[in-house]
Amino acid sequence: MKDIMKNYSGIILLLGGIMVGSLIGIFFPNFVSYLKPLGDIFLNLLFVSVVPLIYFAVANSIASVEKGGKFGKIISSMIFTFLLFIIIAALFTIAVVYFFPTEALPSTSKEMIENSGNDTWGDRIVSFFTVGEFAELFSRKNMLALLIFAFLTGTAARKAGEAGEVFRTFLASGYEVMKELLLLVMKVAPIGLGAYFAFQVATIGPQLFGFYAKPLGLYYTSGIVYFFVFFTIYAFAAKGKTGVRQFWTNNIYPSLTAISTCSSFATMPANLQAAAKIGIPDSIANIVIPIGSTLHKNGSSMSSIIKIYVAFLIIGKDFFDPMNLLLALGITIFVSIVAGGIPNGGYIGEMLMISVYQLPVEAIPAVMIIGTLVDPLATVLNSTGDTVAAMFVTKISGEKFEEPKEFAP
Repeated sequence: MKDIMKNYSGIILLLGGIMVGSLIGIFFPNFVSYLKPLGDIFLNLLFVSVVPLIYFAVANSIASVEKGGKFGKIISSMIFTFLLFIIIAALFTIAVVYFFPTEALPSTSKEMIENSGNDTWGDRIVSFFTVGEFAELFSRKNMLALLIFAFLTGTAARKAGEAGEVFRTFLASGYEVMKELLLLVMKVAPIGLGAYFAFQVATIGPQLFGFYAKPLGLYYTSGIVYFFVFFTIYAFAAKGKTGVRQFWTNNIYPSLTAISTCSSFATMPANLQAAAKIGIPDSIANIVIPIGSTLHKNGSSMSSIIKIYVAFLIIGKDFFDPMNLLLALGITIFVSIVAGGIPNGGYIGEMLMISVYQLPVEAIPAVMIIGTLVDPLATVLNSTGDTVAAMFVTKISGEKFEEPKEFAP
């Protein structure tokens, strides 16, 4: 009994915080404004802790990878896995909207698109991959640039040989310190996430039963099916029945964190904990999960298809035309990668979709509102999909699963 309480006390406390927050959001919505600062403080602490963890985790993993083809094999396996899972999610959603069509949404929102300025695509590519000042790297708004810098730093440290030994030790030490810091921050998760969940229920909840109920219902139903069925298939393909049991046993906490925060970034520490308990090697988990939090988006892939489908319903065009479907897959892959890489990446992806299909302005509000309302489940699929992706990468890269362990020794 003591072992059960030790293993599940965090989950029980987090569930308790979420339940209390939900009840407050439903019955005392006017009180939520006093609780929201608690949630904001927790999320801010979490974000400033995760940013350096990502740098140290990626740089340390790459610096410590053995010379030879091992690193290249891990990266190529990761890229293949990310693309495979994103495309499968998109194809599954296309099948769902084909067999279970929904009605068009009335475009009644007066929400306007923010002016994106006169940036060219060249300017956007530059800002996508790089920043102008070193200090800007360590901002959660520039995660892709930080990941690239961590990659390069780790590679340089590995190539430096004996001269880089002290720096490699610094990277390894920094990684351990940031893990401990995150564990300290996560001790107040039930309070912080409960407060934030109360705010979500009080503000976003009522809209779920408005005009957008049908497409939202379609997304949430298909998303839940994808979550349980396809993640189970992926875990089984990676590690058999044992992998399925280990994945679902250790995926509860990350899922609850994702639902509460609507942030793949904030869920990453819980994913790293789950990966350690599943037995995924650190050399894979510390690369696949941080990069996956930015570039691997199953939920965004599914929501992209739903948004394109609804936009076509509004304007009365055939979504299932072969050329439209091919464009939808291409846009979905791009959106799934962009969504976490840059600030408001989802909106840029939506603007790309509207530009490619030359959709009228009336389709834009529906697309943007759906993108907002599907965020909780999309985040669960986006974030927890990184853990099962790391399992799959371990399998196809030829690495061996380790004995399950705790995230922080």
